[in-house]
Amino acid sequence: MNLRTSWQTVAARIVPGHRVASGLNRDPRFPGGTLRMQAPFFLAVGFDLGAYHGATLNVSIAPYRYRVVKAPTTFRKVKWHPTEPPEDFSFFDVQLLRQNRPPIAGKIYFPHPDTKPAHFQMPDVLELLLPFVEGLKYGDEIELSIPAEQMIIEDANT
Repeated sequence: MNLRTSWQTVAARIVPGHRVASGLNRDPRFPGGTLRMQAPFFLAVGFDLGAYHGATLNVSIAPYRYRVVKAPTTFRKVKWHPTEPPEDFSFFDVQLLRQNRPPIAGKIYFPHPDTKPAHFQMPDVLELLLPFVEGLKYGDEIELSIPAEQMIIEDANT
């Protein structure tokens, strides 16, 4: 990371996701979850998901939303599924902040909506890739720190 990076902090709340990344929704098209299926394709191009839990942590930053500026990592036309179309993916740096605990570094997982066939997110929801974090549950309030050079957090009413 660039030492001149300007980090912005935003409050977030953990919310339920589609449970597709983890495979907990039991969709037969994605045995074991989409992340498990995608991981070998990302690894083949040098991006290892091995340090992260095999699910995304979905968080709402409402009443704010995000605007993509420039992802440090993007992969185009990833054909990770035998019948689904190829998708574009970007990954952004993020730190999960909780009171009186060290920050946890991770990535924002961003399947591009224009290439994603289903399971769209609300404009205030981010999907996080993190190591497993004990004790987190739906409704928990946390903070995120995100480099402004990668993603802008802005008021959803503007």
